[in-house]
Amino acid sequence: MNILSSRSSVGSASSGDVSSDSSISSQYKVLTLTFNQDCTSLAMGTPNSYSLFTIGQENKIDEIHDCEIQPLIYIPYLPYDSVYIIERLFSSSLIALVSNQAPRKLKVCHFKKGTEILSYSFANTILAVKLNRSRLIVCLEESIYIHNMRDMKVLHSIRDIPSNRDGLCTLSSNDENPYLAYPGSTITGEVQIFDTINLKPCLMISAHESTLAAMAFDMTGTRIATASNKGTVIRIHSAVDGSRLFEFRRGVRRAATIYSLSFSPDSMFLAASSNTETIHIFRLINQKEKPSEETSSWMGSFSRLLGDVAHYLPKQTSEVLTQDRAFATVHLQSAGMKTAIAMNVFDRTLKLFVAGYDGVVYIYEVNKNEGGECKQISQYLLFNISQNSNNQQTIIANDRRSSLDGSRQIYSSNLSRKESNAVPLSSKLTNEKQADDQLYNTALQEQNFPELPSPPPGDGE
Repeated sequence: MNILSSRSSVGSASSGDVSSDSSISSQYKVLTLTFNQDCTSLAMGTPNSYSLFTIGQENKIDEIHDCEIQPLIYIPYLPYDSVYIIERLFSSSLIALVSNQAPRKLKVCHFKKGTEILSYSFANTILAVKLNRSRLIVCLEESIYIHNMRDMKVLHSIRDIPSNRDGLCTLSSNDENPYLAYPGSTITGEVQIFDTINLKPCLMISAHESTLAAMAFDMTGTRIATASNKGTVIRIHSAVDGSRLFEFRRGVRRAATIYSLSFSPDSMFLAASSNTETIHIFRLINQKEKPSEETSSWMGSFSRLLGDVAHYLPKQTSEVLTQDRAFATVHLQSAGMKTAIAMNVFDRTLKLFVAGYDGVVYIYEVNKNEGGECKQISQYLLFNISQNSNNQQTIIANDRRSSLDGSRQIYSSNLSRKESNAVPLSSKLTNEKQADDQLYNTALQEQNFPELPSPPPGDGE
């Protein structure tokens, strides 16, 4: 707990991203935090390692893999440090990595076997990577590449997109609606929806007047949530026809930077985190679907009255009066901490997971009936979990080391490697294409993917 207290004090001392504070030891600096497609796994990249954690029942977070960097010391696979992009395909062993050492190179690995399956180099810095069952997306500043997940071949490239310096994009995880979304303008908040199966643009959504800051699909792939760089309004549109479905106001006076958006598995709730100390959770329910007791209360009557007079007021004033507010909230200890959030249902209870760039994960219980302030039920310090597993990792590495034939190899952290379409790290598998294919298929098929829900009713889709 001493580490936790020291980390918390650092977080409260800075109003910006804690991960960028030069006073923080590289051992405790977080470069990236990402949840997988169904919020059953969390990945963390640091200057010295990358780690994978599982999220299970009883609110437990356990580490399943840690690739700690040990320059000039033998390990059974090449270390990869300063990972700033890490994406895991559901609960499989397939991960995609990009490192600050080689920011133009994408590596696809089988982390359980400690094997690099293949690598690709691009003309410019890779800003984002997204995965689903059928596609792998690589986003550069002015282009996007769409790969077939089964063989990693490039199926299509989207050239000359509006400058996207932050690599903002999102990919639906639904098999029937595997849409890709990315900014369609550098001036306004337009969203381009792209069909990754038929490889053609679908529609352009005018979501905001200001440029986009965050976006996310729901689990059905039919709804997309967006926020602009002002961060005051969250909107949800149909990804099928572009119609506006919901509009929520995060705040009135206070602009904010939206860090993360996340739908609940049933698409009934949307959570938004920002650089403020409050995480907002909105309930996606139409006026006609609201419970009778809610609409018959004085607040319900007041809302209907505002809706009646809104037509006679200026546009900005009417929007402020008619936009829905947060159904539930979480108040963090301090503002400014960058966070990644996700929601999932465990033990029939909706849980909100808040992963901070100080290395602490908080778990909250969301009351789906009454809303209000969410109850914190547990927290985990990711660095402690990693440190506790180091001894076990060392034992496993020694066992693997003794089982390999031939002389031991010493890898430097900046060792350059020859690229090909499939380059395993074990010398026994080098240039064995058949072994590569088998390894790749094993990573994809070793665990059944969860079934995804059908589109929510009432969207006219």
